[in-house]
Amino acid sequence: MKNLLIGTAVLAMTAGAALAQDVVRLGTEGAYPPYNFLDDNGEVAGFERFLGDELCKRAELTCEWVTNDWDSIIPNLVSGNYDAIIAGMSITPEREEVVAFTQNYTPPSPSSYVGTSDGIDPTTAVIAAQTGTIRAAHVSTMEGATLVEFPSPDETVAAVMGGEADLTLADKDFLIPAVEESGGALVFVGDDIPLGGGIGMAFRQSDPELRDKFDAAVQSMKDDGTLNEMILEHLGANSPTF
Repeated sequence: MKNLLIGTAVLAMTAGAALAQDVVRLGTEGAYPPYNFLDDNGEVAGFERFLGDELCKRAELTCEWVTNDWDSIIPNLVSGNYDAIIAGMSITPEREEVVAFTQNYTPPSPSSYVGTSDGIDPTTAVIAAQTGTIRAAHVSTMEGATLVEFPSPDETVAAVMGGEADLTLADKDFLIPAVEESGGALVFVGDDIPLGGGIGMAFRQSDPELRDKFDAAVQSMKDDGTLNEMILEHLGANSPTF
């Protein structure tokens, strides 16, 4: 966190740089379906691809997509490798110390536990979570539980299937397909857990004009109902809407 804050301060002198560019670069993970993933052609796909393209259109900006591993996605934004993050990133006070978020483009959605049996007690379990997420932070505060972290959400599910962890804690929208495709090998465990303030786009704090353009575009999609339509189409009928 300290290094990220230093990097942000150094880049303060470049305020508005992204707006001066011909192309705005959108950074995403490409490994978090249904929000973002790579299709058979290696292109970014999923809910956030459709959303990002529409937001760029409404903001009258030309955009290109860049993929980056999750564990360095904020440092590489701050260092200028791309101009915005649109990668299933929950808005949290800790992240707001380093980056500037738009308003949320999904409401807070539940996180869920998944294991091979619904009788597992999360308070004493070994729980897999993706590094640098609000889920990992939550498990780290649970007295009696043991956190094991992995670079990608797919690896947390694989850890449960392989016996390395008792449970995984992840976004429910991500876990639903994994449970459905497991043939009964995976089940949801316990109650859903509300975490975070919804998902938003993240920008360098030195780029307020660019952030404001996308924030206005998000608001316009909320106002005309197209954001809710996109959420239901790509995230499913049970996903929270505005």
